Amino acid sequence: MNDEYPDKNVLGGPLHDCSKEPMTGWFRDGCCRTEKGDKGVHTICVEVSEAFLNFSISVGNDLSTPVEAFDFPGLKAGDQWCLCAARWLQAYEEGVAPKVKLAATHERSLEIVPLDALLDHAIDAH
Repeated sequence: MNDEYPDKNVLGGPLHDCSKEPMTGWFRDGCCRTEKGDKGVHTICVEVSEAFLNFSISVGNDLSTPVEAFDFPGLKAGDQWCLCAARWLQAYEEGVAPKVKLAATHERSLEIVPLDALLDHAIDAH
């Protein structure tokens, strides 16, 4: 647990894992935990869609292509990933936001994204 940003989800419960295949998270531990050094705030657990991946490429962040130097396998539709909160909000405003796993989305996300927007895109019960 990080005292600076306790591991709680946006619903106030314990933070669940997002994905271990592919391995995700700021700490690459499968969880959307965060710390002060995480300037991108990689805290929203999403299930990526083809529409979102195409959008991400269009704004200069290719998440589909593997990058061996960073041990990044490249994402495909259906993968779960800890996404930057500001990128999710940008995709939301453009109508291409991926679905969100609320139990695995860190509460720090709420500093950037309204809870109602996350609830509207939830793939887990709330």
